[in-house]
Amino acid sequence: MSRSPFPEELLPGLFRIPVPLPGNPLKELNAYLLRGAQRSVLVDTGFRQSACREALFAGLEALGCLDKPIDVVLTHLHSDHSGLAPEVAGTAGTIYVSRVDRPSLDDPEARRVFWGMAERRFLEEGFPLLSLRHLNDTNPARSMAPPTGGHYESLEDGQLLELGPWRLRCLLMPGHTPGQMCFFLEEHNAILLGDHVLFDITPNITAWPAMPDALGSYLVSLERVRAYGGALPLPGHRGRGDLTARVGQLTAHHQCRLEEAFAAVRDHPGAGAYTLAGYMSWKIRAASWAEFPETQKWFAVGECMSHLDHLAALGRIERRTADGRAAYFARSGSVKDFAQIGLQALE
Repeated sequence: MSRSPFPEELLPGLFRIPVPLPGNPLKELNAYLLRGAQRSVLVDTGFRQSACREALFAGLEALGCLDKPIDVVLTHLHSDHSGLAPEVAGTAGTIYVSRVDRPSLDDPEARRVFWGMAERRFLEEGFPLLSLRHLNDTNPARSMAPPTGGHYESLEDGQLLELGPWRLRCLLMPGHTPGQMCFFLEEHNAILLGDHVLFDITPNITAWPAMPDALGSYLVSLERVRAYGGALPLPGHRGRGDLTARVGQLTAHHQCRLEEAFAAVRDHPGAGAYTLAGYMSWKIRAASWAEFPETQKWFAVGECMSHLDHLAALGRIERRTADGRAAYFARSGSVKDFAQIGLQALE
């Protein structure tokens, strides 16, 4: 599918605005504009960064939307989706996001507590303290997040959000974030996916302080979105594809990754996630784990942790902590033997 640098009309009144993400492996964000006569709706925004700001507002201007109020709907809290939300909404618009993800956006204390808990977990897993402190200033998840402030409203699972001529069914799909939401446009048979399902790349599933088993939650959410396999899929990044087929591919991918994580624990008993991630495979241009860019190493360790958490939930491995450090040990059996039992328990 060809990609246009200009707004692309996908359905009557629904446009994709490509927002570049310079220096980021994701390359660009798909922001979606649902145009209305009196006010419009923008789904996701891009980083709080000049290149994103210029492209997004140029797209909104090209669509003739800047002289009317714009409400913002966020699929989830990540800064590449939420960074410009307060600027777009201004004083006349409202920012809508799941009740679960909202505190990380408009509550300074909740944001501080979250990052403190996340840092403690990474340190337990062996991530070097100096690297973490450096990432506090350079990680786009923090440095390009929206400032607290703005008029936010919370969304609940199953809620029907009516904004002008647009009706969006809110579908909570936890996993990528605790409050990741998809939005089903029933009248148009289209579904806004955020980062729940991506077609050219695999969504990052990391460990979250508020989710004891983020990957387990994600796998259950993947099964839920199968019901919308006949809808036009509108992902947060890159191109579109067959939603049903992609759900199957992503499920299989994580089963393989679980096998890989289990093998790393079995072969390196007593190691933490920082070390174990170095024994897993990653699609990145680096000759070795030691040469990984710090930010990408942070994402990789987070993803490794989510797989370790799920293996522990399945009873396949044991996590022990002593003197502020985590250590993992394999139990007998195979990952596959326990996978179905674990999914049934989560349901």
